[in-house]
Amino acid sequence: MTAFAFAVAMADLGVNGPEDDRLNWDAIDWRAQEETVRRLRQRIFKAMRDGDLKKVRNLQKLVLRSRANTLVSVRQATQRNAGRKTAGIDGEVALTSPARAELAIVLHESSKPWQARPVKRVYTPKANGKLRGLGIPVIADRVQQGRVRNALEPEWEARFEPRSYGFVRHEARGIEWR
Repeated sequence: MTAFAFAVAMADLGVNGPEDDRLNWDAIDWRAQEETVRRLRQRIFKAMRDGDLKKVRNLQKLVLRSRANTLVSVRQATQRNAGRKTAGIDGEVALTSPARAELAIVLHESSKPWQARPVKRVYTPKANGKLRGLGIPVIADRVQQGRVRNALEPEWEARFEPRSYGFVRHEARGIEWR
């Protein structure tokens, strides 16, 4: 039996993964997913604090490939965020559970490098009468930004924690701006 025939036979039996690719959005254990992402973020923070850059990069890659990170990012962009009903240039918002599940599956299984779509430009009035431009990304780009944020933020929190907001505490001189 060739390797291809074996793979086909195993796929027919459901041995090589779930039989049904559908994701039941309402049945997801959100506490467990958020806990998984939190633990990965803590591991990145600790590795950065310890100065192990190789481990930091490997953990960041793990977070970017994590299904839990994708699910939490989709939930943040489509359910929790105040701008969840604001569409980008594609005019799409994922407000139903099946649409959210489909978005999570598509983004998690995408193997090509991510190509961001152009942003929708909206102008809002400022207090002085001028207009301020806002760029509204499409929902998939917001989710991808959340995924990457979960990978990068712990590293930078570890780097800047002692010097928060650019201030440095000197024992002899007090606080000064750096």
